[in-house]
Amino acid sequence: MTRILNPEAIEAESFRIIEHELGPHSFSPEEFAVVRRAIHATADFEFARSIRFAPGAIRSGIEAIRAGRSLVADVQMVQAGINKPGLAKFGGEVYCFISDDDVVAAARTAGLTRAIMSMRKAAERLPGAIYAVGNAPTALLELVRLAEQTRPALVVGVPVGFVSAVESKDELAASSLPFITALGRKGGTPVAVSIINALIRLAGESETP
Repeated sequence: MTRILNPEAIEAESFRIIEHELGPHSFSPEEFAVVRRAIHATADFEFARSIRFAPGAIRSGIEAIRAGRSLVADVQMVQAGINKPGLAKFGGEVYCFISDDDVVAAARTAGLTRAIMSMRKAAERLPGAIYAVGNAPTALLELVRLAEQTRPALVVGVPVGFVSAVESKDELAASSLPFITALGRKGGTPVAVSIINALIRLAGESETP
């Protein structure tokens, strides 16, 4: 067996395998760039069937990145995985409020999740931001509820789990928000991060997608 040790060669070979095994598809080039990254991050071809794109969502995300919009992550794992240098090139920053003292205190007082309170804080501080929700269904449900106030440039909503994960993504898919989601129980940090990083890469390409 020939071992591939160069990171760029490993990625290229991974993409070749994905494209070969997936076969014909109906995704646009930009959509496939996102789907391929999600499969690459998870080794799960089911995302080729479950990912949904709102009309114009990719364009909205790319334009927001290029405009230097802030990005809000639901949890610190998502925040850690985002390509921050790629985002910073356009002037964007990544925020996560879930562990902030005021969010923790407000959640305890209200008897609600910190994820809910972190979305409320984001809505007040960063209207028009990009959102990446990979773990907390309650964050996504609250974000949909606050849609008129937050007016997000893009919502990448792919929380994983058994309680409210499916319902939160169904609500997002039924909304008028610019969204990328993956229906069903599957999702998580790797999916959210891979989608956002795919968009950052698309935004950085010389030619407009």
